[in-house]
Amino acid sequence: MTIFIAADHRGFNLKNQIIDYLQEKNIRVEDLGAYEYQADDDYPDVAKKVAQAVLQNPDNHLGIVICGSGVGVAISTNRFKGIRCGLGFDERQVIHARENDHINVLALASDFLDFETAKILVDRFLTTAGKSEEKYLRRIRKLEE
Repeated sequence: MTIFIAADHRGFNLKNQIIDYLQEKNIRVEDLGAYEYQADDDYPDVAKKVAQAVLQNPDNHLGIVICGSGVGVAISTNRFKGIRCGLGFDERQVIHARENDHINVLALASDFLDFETAKILVDRFLTTAGKSEEKYLRRIRKLEE
């Protein structure tokens, strides 16, 4: 499993903290940018990189995208067929999104999350599996149509 992660300038510091956290847990993580703080970068650019990387092998890749509100990267990432990006703001909500909606990209709001909360959300995202009951799979198929 590879986790692809990217952030704009507002999510830059949180992204670097999450990368360090995942590496300490021996989780394979690939940084897709921004690689340095640039106040005028655009969130659609980093979201696109993560979406494209996840889609290369959707069974073995997940993504994390970060911007100030989390909404911009979520909207941008969801423009790619096969991506199901959810904005994470609560531990139970992220579990639900993984189990029922099979999200494969987690969007985080750096302006509204501290690092400790972000770690919990990331952990739940990475350790929760999608439910395999027909009603959940049927809904995912409808999203793909």
